[in-house]
Amino acid sequence: MVETGAALVAVATTLVAFAVVGAWAARGSVVSVESFVTARSSLGAGALTGTVVASSMGAWILFSPPEAGVAFGGATAIVGYALGSALALAAYVVVGPRIRALLPAGHGITEYARARFGPAFGTYVLLVSAAYMFVFLAAEFTGVAGAVQALAGVPGWQTAALVGTTVFAYTAYGGLQASVATDVLQTALILPLLAVVVGVTFVAAGGPTTVARDVAAADPTLLDPTYGPGLRFAAYVVVAVVSAELLNQSWWQRVYAASDRRALRRGYLVGAALVFPLVVAVGLFGLVAVGRGLDGSPSVALFLVVEAVLPDALVLGVAVLATLLVASSADTLFNALASLVAVDLPRVVGVAEHRLTLVARAATGVVALAATVVGAQGYSVLTLFLLADLIAAATVAPLVHGLFSRRAWSGGALAASAAGLVVGVAFFPPARAVLPPGLPEATFLRAFGLAVGVSGGVSALAARVADRRFDLNGLAAGARDFGEGD
Repeated sequence: MVETGAALVAVATTLVAFAVVGAWAARGSVVSVESFVTARSSLGAGALTGTVVASSMGAWILFSPPEAGVAFGGATAIVGYALGSALALAAYVVVGPRIRALLPAGHGITEYARARFGPAFGTYVLLVSAAYMFVFLAAEFTGVAGAVQALAGVPGWQTAALVGTTVFAYTAYGGLQASVATDVLQTALILPLLAVVVGVTFVAAGGPTTVARDVAAADPTLLDPTYGPGLRFAAYVVVAVVSAELLNQSWWQRVYAASDRRALRRGYLVGAALVFPLVVAVGLFGLVAVGRGLDGSPSVALFLVVEAVLPDALVLGVAVLATLLVASSADTLFNALASLVAVDLPRVVGVAEHRLTLVARAATGVVALAATVVGAQGYSVLTLFLLADLIAAATVAPLVHGLFSRRAWSGGALAASAAGLVVGVAFFPPARAVLPPGLPEATFLRAFGLAVGVSGGVSALAARVADRRFDLNGLAAGARDFGEGD
């Protein structure tokens, strides 16, 4: 095990370095709430790819894909997880240009929901989006706290507090511009570091042939592409991840940050192409752990393998990698949640415009503190994600329906989301402990499939029955211009 003091110094040094980079990049540029929550039309394809990759590659990648491989269906489950992560980004190639065309001065998904469907459904989407991003953030802190504790024995609360405090400092100061600047640098470091860790570990474990032989000897179903549980997991995790990420304000901010439609499409497509192999490569560590007979929770399989086959110097590098990963997504989520506060809070409670940036920064601090507390508790990362994903799965179909259909309306969207959520929860396995007995078998595939299917079907049916017409060209008036005077 790596010496605790050395790990803390490495983590702290990494975080402080990025805090300096973020603060320097945003110096003097945050003069209004608009400049705090947007970098409108400023990112070319390269910079957009960098921020998309860094923002999507959080600490969850070190925990969830290996756990999926061990506990939910082997290699097929891992590929499904990777496919869902990639398709979630690729979806913005379709919906991104659409929302920019309809709401060119917008700031994100909740503003669109309010302009398109009115305050009731807009507020509901706001709550769902905020809840999902907070769970994502808490899972990130849970992941990095568990990673450094597994590798160096550092108490989880110390790592979570160090990450939360440092990332909050530069994000609250520089907003989205600080986040994007650090993201681009983090991607330049994460990709080669992750490649080295994966490559060296597999070589040290005996090479791909030896690894495959050991896994097949331990549990041949883990390498079987037709294994039923793996196929079912792959099916519902694609639905879960894509649904949830379409409600992630982080990606909608970057849709507006793209310099033009071409940069938007290229940035998200290249990001999707890079994310897929990275998730697969890290997920395979779960199978390696099984093949080597390493005992421990599936969610820490990568760290069990790393400690077993790598020298301490490289193990310390993995601790730094985990820090880079959580910082790259935490700053994104901090600013995305601050964006929701700045854009939507005035519509709900009325906040003077000259105070909005202060309120957004204060909200960032509250979120950072809450995520630090939750992250130190050590909950299952994958379970946290699945719960948030289910709520999103029941909401996304009516929401996207309104982007392309003039007939979609608020009452139908609310009824559809409620119906999808009720049915989804009824078949969600963790919910069975509090539901009455006698219900049909609960599976994640049924829960997510029905949540999306029922909500989409009810939304389409309500639109046909009501036969209303909404002028999509009038959406542009729903975006608020915050100006430069704050």
